Amino acid sequence: MSQSKFYRPNVAAVIVSSAYPEKKEIFIAERNDLNAIWQFPQGGIDEGESSEEALFRELKEEIGTKKVEIIAEYPEWISYDFPTHIATKMAPYAGQKQRYYLVRLKDNAKIDLETEHPEFSAYRFVEVDSLFNHIAHFKKPIYEQVITYFKAEGYL
Repeated sequence: MSQSKFYRPNVAAVIVSSAYPEKKEIFIAERNDLNAIWQFPQGGIDEGESSEEALFRELKEEIGTKKVEIIAEYPEWISYDFPTHIATKMAPYAGQKQRYYLVRLKDNAKIDLETEHPEFSAYRFVEVDSLFNHIAHFKKPIYEQVITYFKAEGYL
């Protein structure tokens, strides 16, 4: 008998700087609980919350600002399984299904990682073509899929 896998609904933000579209730099942040693991801001979608509402809430919670404008949305949900060492902590979820948004920081946005529950210890903006020099974890194939799509659509 096969068991169904449960995937946690999640939203993720590919953030470009306020200098976009002249400069195509992407925001990445280093997790404060894992050394040298850089990622996009992301988080769960609460019951009754839309993915857009979750996007703005998660940005405020993780990087201290929700002053962004949505440029584009990846057209479908993307699912992935957690590695074994993470899956045991995330039960009953086998992984996450994510909605990705490409967002631009507004000119007056101020990033502040010292939030109520800090998740990141550092951040930087990297050129699109060097992004994957910084991403070396299990989410890399998903990131590649999303960035390839936004490039093909002319956004990056």
